[in-house]
Amino acid sequence: MKNSNQSALNTSIPTVPLWRFFKHSLEILKNPLPFHSENFRTHGDAFRLKIGLNNSVIFIRNAAFAQHVLQKNHKNYIKSKIQTEDLVKYVGTGLLTAEGEHWKKQRKLIQPAFHKKQLENLLESIKTAILQEFGKLVPDTQTDVFPIFNDLAFQTVVKSLFSSAANQADIDRLQYITEAAQKMLVRELRQPYLSGWFKWSGKIEKHLSLMREGRDILKRIVNERRQSGVKENDLLDMLLDAQYEDGSFMEEEQLIDEILILFTAGHETTANALTFTTQLLALHPEWQDKIYKERQGITAQTNDLMALVTQSKICQQVIEESMRLYPPVYFIDRVNIEADHFDGLDFEAGSNLLFSMYEIHRHPHLWEQPHAFMPERFSEGSRKFSSQYFPFGAGPRKCIGNNFAMFEMIIAISELVSVYTIQPNFESIGITPLIALKPKNAVVTFKQR
Repeated sequence: MKNSNQSALNTSIPTVPLWRFFKHSLEILKNPLPFHSENFRTHGDAFRLKIGLNNSVIFIRNAAFAQHVLQKNHKNYIKSKIQTEDLVKYVGTGLLTAEGEHWKKQRKLIQPAFHKKQLENLLESIKTAILQEFGKLVPDTQTDVFPIFNDLAFQTVVKSLFSSAANQADIDRLQYITEAAQKMLVRELRQPYLSGWFKWSGKIEKHLSLMREGRDILKRIVNERRQSGVKENDLLDMLLDAQYEDGSFMEEEQLIDEILILFTAGHETTANALTFTTQLLALHPEWQDKIYKERQGITAQTNDLMALVTQSKICQQVIEESMRLYPPVYFIDRVNIEADHFDGLDFEAGSNLLFSMYEIHRHPHLWEQPHAFMPERFSEGSRKFSSQYFPFGAGPRKCIGNNFAMFEMIIAISELVSVYTIQPNFESIGITPLIALKPKNAVVTFKQR
Protein backbone atom coordinates (compact mmCIF):
# COMPACT_ATOMS: atom_id res chain seq x y z
CA MET A 1 0.00 0.00 0.00
CA LYS A 2 1.18 3.49 -0.76
CA ASN A 3 2.68 5.67 1.92
CA SER A 4 -0.03 7.99 3.19
CA ASN A 5 2.60 10.69 3.80
CA GLN A 6 2.54 11.37 0.03
CA SER A 7 -0.31 13.77 0.80
CA ALA A 8 -2.06 15.11 3.85
CA LEU A 9 -4.68 12.86 5.41
CA ASN A 10 -8.20 13.96 4.58
CA THR A 11 -9.74 15.07 7.87
CA SER A 12 -13.28 14.94 6.45
CA ILE A 13 -13.15 11.13 6.46
CA PRO A 14 -13.49 9.82 10.03
CA THR A 15 -10.33 8.03 11.17
CA VAL A 16 -10.14 4.90 13.30
CA PRO A 17 -6.82 5.19 15.16
CA LEU A 18 -3.96 2.73 14.99
CA TRP A 19 -4.37 1.70 18.64
CA ARG A 20 -7.87 0.40 17.89
CA PHE A 21 -6.48 -1.70 15.02
CA PHE A 22 -3.88 -3.25 17.33
CA LYS A 23 -6.40 -3.67 20.17
CA HIS A 24 -8.69 -5.71 17.90
CA SER A 25 -5.91 -7.38 15.82
CA LEU A 26 -6.66 -10.92 17.04
CA GLU A 27 -10.38 -10.52 16.33
CA ILE A 28 -9.57 -9.03 12.92
CA LEU A 29 -7.35 -12.02 12.13
CA LYS A 30 -10.25 -14.41 12.82
CA ASN A 31 -13.08 -12.33 11.35
CA PRO A 32 -12.72 -8.60 10.58
CA LEU A 33 -16.36 -8.05 9.57
CA PRO A 34 -17.83 -7.29 13.04
CA PHE A 35 -15.06 -4.73 13.60
CA HIS A 36 -15.80 -3.09 10.23
CA SER A 37 -19.58 -3.18 10.84
CA GLU A 38 -19.13 -1.40 14.16
CA ASN A 39 -17.03 1.29 12.48
CA PHE A 40 -19.62 1.77 9.73
CA ARG A 41 -22.36 2.14 12.35
CA THR A 42 -20.25 4.68 14.24
CA HIS A 43 -18.78 6.69 11.35
CA GLY A 44 -21.18 6.27 8.43
CA ASP A 45 -20.52 4.95 4.92
CA ALA A 46 -16.77 5.72 4.86
CA PHE A 47 -14.02 5.59 7.46
CA ARG A 48 -10.23 5.53 7.40
CA LEU A 49 -8.48 2.75 9.32
CA LYS A 50 -4.87 3.29 10.34
CA ILE A 51 -3.01 -0.01 9.93
CA GLY A 52 0.52 1.29 10.47
CA LEU A 53 2.39 4.47 11.30
CA ASN A 54 2.29 5.56 7.66
CA ASN A 55 -0.39 3.32 6.19
CA SER A 56 -4.16 3.56 6.12
CA VAL A 57 -7.12 2.08 4.26
CA ILE A 58 -10.46 3.78 3.55
CA PHE A 59 -13.39 1.38 4.02
CA ILE A 60 -16.55 2.20 2.05
CA ARG A 61 -20.13 0.88 1.91
CA ASN A 62 -21.50 3.59 -0.40
CA ALA A 63 -22.99 1.75 -3.42
CA ALA A 64 -23.10 4.87 -5.60
CA PHE A 65 -19.40 5.51 -4.96
CA ALA A 66 -18.64 1.86 -5.77
CA GLN A 67 -20.44 2.28 -9.10
CA HIS A 68 -18.55 5.54 -9.71
CA VAL A 69 -15.19 3.83 -9.11
CA LEU A 70 -15.88 0.51 -10.88
CA GLN A 71 -17.82 1.90 -13.86
CA LYS A 72 -18.18 5.63 -14.39
CA ASN A 73 -14.65 6.74 -13.47
CA HIS A 74 -12.87 3.39 -13.70
CA LYS A 75 -9.95 4.78 -15.72
CA ASN A 76 -8.81 6.72 -12.66
CA TYR A 77 -8.62 3.57 -10.51
CA ILE A 78 -6.28 0.60 -10.39
CA LYS A 79 -6.25 -2.47 -8.19
CA SER A 80 -4.28 -2.23 -4.97
CA LYS A 81 -0.95 -3.78 -4.07
CA ILE A 82 -2.90 -6.71 -2.56
CA GLN A 83 -3.65 -7.98 -6.07
CA THR A 84 -0.99 -6.35 -8.25
CA GLU A 85 1.92 -7.45 -6.02
CA ASP A 86 0.93 -9.69 -3.10
CA LEU A 87 -1.25 -12.07 -5.13
CA VAL A 88 0.94 -11.78 -8.24
CA LYS A 89 3.88 -13.38 -6.50
CA TYR A 90 1.84 -16.55 -6.10
CA VAL A 91 -0.31 -16.76 -9.26
CA GLY A 92 1.41 -14.45 -11.74
CA THR A 93 -0.02 -11.66 -13.89
CA GLY A 94 -3.29 -12.98 -15.30
CA LEU A 95 -6.66 -11.33 -15.88
CA LEU A 96 -7.38 -10.89 -12.18
CA THR A 97 -4.06 -9.26 -11.32
CA ALA A 98 -3.03 -7.47 -14.55
CA GLU A 99 -3.45 -3.74 -15.12
CA GLY A 100 -3.46 -1.23 -17.98
CA GLU A 101 -2.70 -2.27 -21.54
CA HIS A 102 -1.61 -5.75 -20.51
CA TRP A 103 -5.02 -6.38 -18.91
CA LYS A 104 -6.88 -4.98 -21.96
CA LYS A 105 -4.88 -7.20 -24.29
CA GLN A 106 -5.55 -10.33 -22.20
CA ARG A 107 -9.23 -9.57 -21.66
CA LYS A 108 -9.80 -9.12 -25.40
CA LEU A 109 -7.97 -12.37 -26.10
CA ILE A 110 -9.76 -14.51 -23.50
CA GLN A 111 -13.28 -13.02 -23.54
CA PRO A 112 -14.54 -15.17 -26.47
CA ALA A 113 -13.81 -18.37 -24.49
CA PHE A 114 -16.47 -17.32 -21.96
CA HIS A 115 -19.24 -16.35 -24.35
CA LYS A 116 -22.46 -18.24 -23.71
CA LYS A 117 -22.21 -20.12 -27.03
CA GLN A 118 -18.78 -21.44 -26.08
CA LEU A 119 -19.89 -22.29 -22.56
CA GLU A 120 -22.70 -24.42 -23.99
CA ASN A 121 -20.00 -26.84 -25.18
CA LEU A 122 -18.78 -27.22 -21.59
CA LEU A 123 -22.13 -27.89 -19.88
CA GLU A 124 -21.93 -31.67 -20.16
CA SER A 125 -18.42 -31.66 -18.64
CA ILE A 126 -19.66 -29.41 -15.85
CA LYS A 127 -22.61 -31.70 -15.15
CA THR A 128 -20.38 -34.81 -15.19
CA ALA A 129 -18.01 -33.26 -12.63
CA ILE A 130 -20.95 -32.25 -10.42
CA LEU A 131 -22.63 -35.68 -10.49
CA GLN A 132 -19.29 -37.37 -9.80
CA GLU A 133 -18.94 -35.40 -6.55
CA PHE A 134 -22.59 -35.83 -5.59
CA GLY A 135 -22.04 -39.57 -5.91
CA LYS A 136 -19.98 -39.30 -2.72
CA LEU A 137 -22.91 -38.00 -0.66
CA VAL A 138 -24.19 -40.31 2.07
CA PRO A 139 -27.91 -39.85 2.86
CA ASP A 140 -29.17 -39.65 6.46
CA THR A 141 -25.72 -38.65 7.73
CA GLN A 142 -24.55 -35.31 9.08
CA THR A 143 -22.35 -33.91 6.32
CA ASP A 144 -20.06 -30.90 6.16
CA VAL A 145 -20.89 -29.80 2.63
CA PHE A 146 -18.08 -27.28 2.13
CA PRO A 147 -15.37 -29.90 1.35
CA ILE A 148 -17.77 -31.54 -1.11
CA PHE A 149 -18.52 -28.27 -2.90
CA ASN A 150 -14.86 -27.29 -2.74
CA ASP A 151 -13.87 -30.50 -4.54
CA LEU A 152 -16.84 -30.12 -6.91
CA ALA A 153 -15.88 -26.59 -7.94
CA PHE A 154 -12.22 -27.50 -8.41
CA GLN A 155 -13.12 -30.60 -10.44
CA THR A 156 -15.49 -28.49 -12.56
CA VAL A 157 -12.72 -26.01 -13.41
CA VAL A 158 -10.30 -28.86 -14.14
CA LYS A 159 -12.77 -30.76 -16.36
CA SER A 160 -13.71 -27.58 -18.21
CA LEU A 161 -10.07 -26.69 -18.74
CA PHE A 162 -8.45 -30.05 -19.38
CA SER A 163 -11.24 -32.57 -20.14
CA SER A 164 -9.55 -35.85 -19.21
CA ALA A 165 -5.95 -34.64 -19.68
CA ALA A 166 -5.10 -34.27 -15.97
CA ASN A 167 -4.80 -37.35 -13.74
CA GLN A 168 -6.29 -37.36 -10.26
CA ALA A 169 -2.90 -37.15 -8.51
CA ASP A 170 -2.07 -33.96 -10.43
CA ILE A 171 -5.52 -32.51 -9.71
CA ASP A 172 -5.23 -33.22 -5.98
CA ARG A 173 -1.75 -31.71 -5.84
CA LEU A 174 -2.82 -28.57 -7.74
CA GLN A 175 -5.77 -28.14 -5.40
CA TYR A 176 -3.54 -28.46 -2.34
CA ILE A 177 -0.98 -25.99 -3.73
CA THR A 178 -3.44 -23.26 -4.72
CA GLU A 179 -5.32 -23.49 -1.41
CA ALA A 180 -2.11 -23.44 0.65
CA ALA A 181 -0.91 -20.32 -1.18
CA GLN A 182 -4.24 -18.57 -0.55
CA LYS A 183 -4.04 -19.32 3.18
CA MET A 184 -0.51 -17.93 3.33
CA LEU A 185 -1.56 -14.76 1.53
CA VAL A 186 -4.41 -14.25 4.02
CA ARG A 187 -1.91 -14.43 6.89
CA GLU A 188 0.31 -11.86 5.17
CA LEU A 189 -2.61 -9.46 4.66
CA ARG A 190 -4.12 -9.87 8.14
CA GLN A 191 -0.77 -9.71 9.97
CA PRO A 192 1.32 -7.08 8.13
CA TYR A 193 3.30 -6.55 11.35
CA LEU A 194 4.73 -10.09 10.93
CA SER A 195 6.00 -9.53 7.37
CA GLY A 196 9.65 -9.72 8.46
CA TRP A 197 9.03 -12.98 10.33
CA PHE A 198 7.26 -14.55 7.34
CA LYS A 199 10.30 -13.83 5.15
CA TRP A 200 12.96 -14.73 7.72
CA SER A 201 11.27 -18.00 8.74
CA GLY A 202 11.05 -19.17 5.13
CA LYS A 203 7.25 -19.44 5.15
CA ILE A 204 6.82 -17.27 2.05
CA GLU A 205 9.59 -19.09 0.16
CA LYS A 206 8.02 -22.44 1.06
CA HIS A 207 4.75 -21.40 -0.57
CA LEU A 208 6.48 -19.84 -3.58
CA SER A 209 8.26 -23.17 -4.04
CA LEU A 210 4.90 -24.94 -3.96
CA MET A 211 3.60 -22.59 -6.67
CA ARG A 212 6.64 -23.35 -8.84
CA GLU A 213 5.79 -27.04 -8.49
CA GLY A 214 2.22 -26.27 -9.53
CA ARG A 215 3.41 -24.36 -12.59
CA ASP A 216 5.57 -27.33 -13.61
CA ILE A 217 2.56 -29.67 -13.38
CA LEU A 218 0.49 -27.32 -15.56
CA LYS A 219 3.29 -26.95 -18.12
CA ARG A 220 3.50 -30.73 -18.45
CA ILE A 221 -0.28 -31.01 -18.98
CA VAL A 222 -0.20 -28.20 -21.59
CA ASN A 223 2.77 -29.71 -23.43
CA GLU A 224 1.13 -33.15 -23.49
CA ARG A 225 -1.98 -31.58 -25.07
CA ARG A 226 0.10 -29.75 -27.67
CA GLN A 227 2.03 -32.90 -28.58
CA SER A 228 -1.10 -35.05 -28.78
CA GLY A 229 -2.67 -32.95 -31.52
CA VAL A 230 -6.10 -33.96 -30.13
CA LYS A 231 -8.84 -31.32 -29.94
CA GLU A 232 -11.07 -31.58 -26.86
CA ASN A 233 -12.96 -28.29 -27.40
CA ASP A 234 -12.34 -27.39 -23.76
CA LEU A 235 -11.07 -24.16 -22.26
CA LEU A 236 -7.44 -25.22 -22.72
CA ASP A 237 -8.00 -25.62 -26.47
CA MET A 238 -9.65 -22.20 -26.60
CA LEU A 239 -6.73 -20.61 -24.74
CA LEU A 240 -4.16 -22.40 -26.91
CA ASP A 241 -5.96 -21.35 -30.10
CA ALA A 242 -6.61 -17.74 -29.03
CA GLN A 243 -4.69 -15.22 -31.15
CA TYR A 244 -3.74 -11.62 -30.48
CA GLU A 245 -4.43 -8.99 -33.13
CA ASP A 246 -0.98 -9.55 -34.64
CA GLY A 247 -1.71 -13.26 -35.08
CA SER A 248 0.55 -14.43 -32.25
CA PHE A 249 -0.42 -16.81 -29.45
CA MET A 250 -0.01 -16.63 -25.69
CA GLU A 251 3.47 -17.45 -24.46
CA GLU A 252 3.71 -20.41 -22.08
CA GLU A 253 4.29 -18.41 -18.87
CA GLN A 254 1.30 -16.15 -19.62
CA LEU A 255 -0.88 -19.18 -20.36
CA ILE A 256 0.09 -20.72 -17.00
CA ASP A 257 -0.69 -17.41 -15.25
CA GLU A 258 -4.18 -17.40 -16.75
CA ILE A 259 -4.81 -21.04 -15.78
CA LEU A 260 -3.70 -20.34 -12.20
CA ILE A 261 -6.05 -17.35 -12.06
CA LEU A 262 -8.92 -19.60 -13.23
CA PHE A 263 -8.10 -22.06 -10.44
CA THR A 264 -7.77 -19.34 -7.81
CA ALA A 265 -10.72 -17.14 -8.78
CA GLY A 266 -12.94 -19.83 -10.25
CA HIS A 267 -13.16 -22.54 -7.67
CA GLU A 268 -13.24 -21.28 -4.08
CA THR A 269 -15.68 -18.45 -4.73
CA THR A 270 -18.09 -20.87 -6.40
CA ALA A 271 -17.63 -23.46 -3.64
CA ASN A 272 -18.44 -20.83 -1.04
CA ALA A 273 -21.54 -19.60 -2.89
CA LEU A 274 -22.84 -23.16 -3.33
CA THR A 275 -22.29 -23.92 0.35
CA PHE A 276 -24.07 -20.78 1.57
CA THR A 277 -26.93 -21.48 -0.87
CA THR A 278 -27.30 -25.04 0.44
CA GLN A 279 -27.36 -23.77 4.04
CA LEU A 280 -30.00 -21.18 3.21
CA LEU A 281 -32.10 -23.84 1.46
CA ALA A 282 -31.76 -26.08 4.52
CA LEU A 283 -33.18 -23.25 6.64
CA HIS A 284 -35.92 -22.48 4.10
CA PRO A 285 -37.27 -25.82 2.79
CA GLU A 286 -40.15 -24.11 0.95
CA TRP A 287 -37.57 -22.86 -1.58
CA GLN A 288 -36.26 -26.40 -2.05
CA ASP A 289 -39.78 -27.42 -3.08
CA LYS A 290 -40.08 -24.46 -5.47
CA ILE A 291 -36.78 -25.35 -7.19
CA TYR A 292 -37.81 -29.02 -7.38
CA LYS A 293 -41.16 -28.22 -9.01
CA GLU A 294 -39.54 -25.78 -11.43
CA ARG A 295 -37.01 -28.42 -12.47
CA GLN A 296 -39.74 -31.04 -12.94
CA GLY A 297 -41.57 -28.67 -15.27
CA ILE A 298 -38.45 -27.93 -17.34
CA THR A 299 -37.21 -31.53 -17.64
CA ALA A 300 -40.69 -32.71 -18.63
CA GLN A 301 -40.31 -30.55 -21.75
CA THR A 302 -36.62 -30.95 -22.63
CA ASN A 303 -33.34 -32.63 -21.63
CA ASP A 304 -31.29 -29.75 -23.04
CA LEU A 305 -28.85 -28.48 -20.40
CA MET A 306 -28.77 -24.93 -21.76
CA ALA A 307 -32.56 -24.84 -21.48
CA LEU A 308 -32.28 -25.97 -17.86
CA VAL A 309 -29.80 -23.23 -16.88
CA THR A 310 -31.63 -20.46 -18.73
CA GLN A 311 -35.14 -21.43 -17.59
CA SER A 312 -34.38 -22.18 -13.92
CA LYS A 313 -35.49 -18.72 -12.77
CA ILE A 314 -36.41 -19.69 -9.21
CA CYS A 315 -33.12 -21.51 -8.74
CA GLN A 316 -31.30 -18.45 -10.04
CA GLN A 317 -33.23 -16.16 -7.65
CA VAL A 318 -32.17 -18.32 -4.70
CA ILE A 319 -28.51 -18.23 -5.77
CA GLU A 320 -28.61 -14.47 -6.33
CA GLU A 321 -30.14 -13.86 -2.90
CA SER A 322 -27.52 -16.15 -1.38
CA MET A 323 -24.75 -14.07 -3.01
CA ARG A 324 -26.39 -10.89 -1.75
CA LEU A 325 -26.30 -12.09 1.84
CA TYR A 326 -22.95 -13.87 1.54
CA PRO A 327 -21.00 -12.42 -1.40
CA PRO A 328 -17.94 -14.66 -1.96
CA VAL A 329 -15.99 -11.58 -3.12
CA TYR A 330 -16.87 -9.53 -0.07
CA PHE A 331 -14.33 -6.73 -0.63
CA ILE A 332 -13.20 -4.97 -3.81
CA ASP A 333 -10.04 -2.89 -3.61
CA ARG A 334 -8.97 0.10 -5.70
CA VAL A 335 -6.38 2.91 -5.63
CA ASN A 336 -7.07 6.24 -7.35
CA ILE A 337 -4.41 7.57 -9.74
CA GLU A 338 -5.57 11.19 -9.45
CA ALA A 339 -7.47 12.88 -6.62
CA ASP A 340 -11.23 12.34 -6.73
CA HIS A 341 -14.32 13.82 -5.10
CA PHE A 342 -17.60 12.09 -4.35
CA ASP A 343 -20.58 12.75 -2.10
CA GLY A 344 -18.87 15.57 -0.20
CA LEU A 345 -15.66 13.62 0.42
CA ASP A 346 -12.24 14.26 -1.11
CA PHE A 347 -9.96 11.33 -1.85
CA GLU A 348 -6.30 12.24 -2.31
CA ALA A 349 -4.34 10.50 -5.07
CA GLY A 350 -3.05 7.12 -3.94
CA SER A 351 -5.86 6.45 -1.48
CA ASN A 352 -6.30 2.77 -0.66
CA LEU A 353 -10.03 2.06 -0.95
CA LEU A 354 -11.78 -1.11 0.17
CA PHE A 355 -15.44 -1.42 -0.85
CA SER A 356 -17.34 -3.77 1.43
CA MET A 357 -19.74 -5.74 -0.77
CA TYR A 358 -20.91 -7.49 2.38
CA GLU A 359 -22.05 -4.16 3.86
CA ILE A 360 -23.39 -2.73 0.58
CA HIS A 361 -25.50 -5.87 0.04
CA ARG A 362 -26.98 -5.46 3.55
CA HIS A 363 -27.23 -1.66 3.64
CA PRO A 364 -30.48 -0.72 5.43
CA HIS A 365 -31.09 2.23 3.06
CA LEU A 366 -30.80 0.04 -0.05
CA TRP A 367 -32.62 -3.18 0.77
CA GLU A 368 -35.98 -4.08 2.25
CA GLN A 369 -35.36 -6.34 5.27
CA PRO A 370 -31.64 -6.45 4.40
CA HIS A 371 -30.78 -9.40 6.67
CA ALA A 372 -33.75 -11.56 5.59
CA PHE A 373 -33.54 -14.35 3.00
CA MET A 374 -36.02 -13.18 0.32
CA PRO A 375 -35.24 -14.67 -3.12
CA GLU A 376 -38.47 -13.15 -4.42
CA ARG A 377 -36.74 -9.75 -4.45
CA PHE A 378 -34.91 -11.03 -7.57
CA SER A 379 -38.10 -12.18 -9.35
CA GLU A 380 -37.48 -9.58 -12.07
CA GLY A 381 -33.80 -10.47 -12.32
CA SER A 382 -30.73 -8.93 -10.71
CA ARG A 383 -30.44 -6.13 -13.29
CA LYS A 384 -33.05 -4.19 -11.31
CA PHE A 385 -30.44 -3.84 -8.55
CA SER A 386 -27.39 -3.21 -10.77
CA SER A 387 -26.58 0.01 -8.90
CA GLN A 388 -26.24 -1.78 -5.53
CA TYR A 389 -25.63 -5.48 -6.22
CA PHE A 390 -22.10 -6.53 -7.19
CA PRO A 391 -21.58 -10.29 -6.68
CA PHE A 392 -19.23 -10.43 -9.67
CA GLY A 393 -17.94 -6.86 -9.48
CA ALA A 394 -18.96 -4.25 -12.04
CA GLY A 395 -17.69 -2.30 -15.02
CA PRO A 396 -14.90 -3.42 -17.38
CA ARG A 397 -13.27 -5.54 -14.63
CA LYS A 398 -16.44 -7.51 -13.92
CA CYS A 399 -15.63 -11.21 -13.47
CA ILE A 400 -15.12 -12.79 -16.90
CA GLY A 401 -16.44 -16.11 -15.58
CA ASN A 402 -19.76 -14.85 -14.20
CA ASN A 403 -21.87 -16.84 -16.69
CA PHE A 404 -19.72 -19.94 -16.19
CA ALA A 405 -20.19 -19.69 -12.41
CA MET A 406 -23.95 -19.13 -12.64
CA PHE A 407 -24.43 -22.05 -15.05
CA GLU A 408 -22.37 -24.31 -12.78
CA MET A 409 -24.28 -23.28 -9.65
CA ILE A 410 -27.71 -23.66 -11.26
CA ILE A 411 -26.86 -27.17 -12.48
CA ALA A 412 -25.43 -28.12 -9.07
CA ILE A 413 -28.34 -26.85 -6.97
CA SER A 414 -30.94 -28.17 -9.41
CA GLU A 415 -29.35 -31.65 -9.46
CA LEU A 416 -28.97 -31.69 -5.67
CA VAL A 417 -32.59 -30.74 -4.96
CA SER A 418 -33.86 -33.21 -7.57
CA VAL A 419 -32.49 -36.11 -5.49
CA TYR A 420 -32.43 -34.89 -1.90
CA THR A 421 -34.18 -32.71 0.61
CA ILE A 422 -31.75 -30.79 2.83
CA GLN A 423 -32.05 -30.48 6.60
CA PRO A 424 -29.87 -28.18 8.75
CA ASN A 425 -27.58 -29.39 11.53
CA PHE A 426 -26.64 -25.86 12.57
CA GLU A 427 -28.46 -23.04 14.31
CA SER A 428 -27.09 -20.12 12.29
CA ILE A 429 -24.78 -19.63 9.34
CA GLY A 430 -21.18 -18.93 10.36
CA ILE A 431 -18.55 -17.23 8.22
CA THR A 432 -14.76 -17.21 7.93
CA PRO A 433 -13.61 -14.25 5.80
CA LEU A 434 -10.39 -15.19 3.99
CA ILE A 435 -9.51 -14.06 0.45
CA ALA A 436 -13.13 -14.94 -0.24
CA LEU A 437 -16.02 -15.17 2.23
CA LYS A 438 -15.92 -18.77 3.43
CA PRO A 439 -18.64 -20.75 5.30
CA LYS A 440 -17.87 -22.06 8.76
CA ASN A 441 -20.36 -24.64 10.07
CA ALA A 442 -22.11 -25.97 6.96
CA VAL A 443 -23.30 -29.30 8.37
CA VAL A 444 -26.52 -30.65 6.87
CA THR A 445 -28.32 -33.95 6.41
CA PHE A 446 -29.47 -35.13 2.98
CA LYS A 447 -32.69 -37.12 2.81
CA GLN A 448 -33.54 -39.11 -0.31
CA ARG A 449 -36.65 -37.81 -2.03
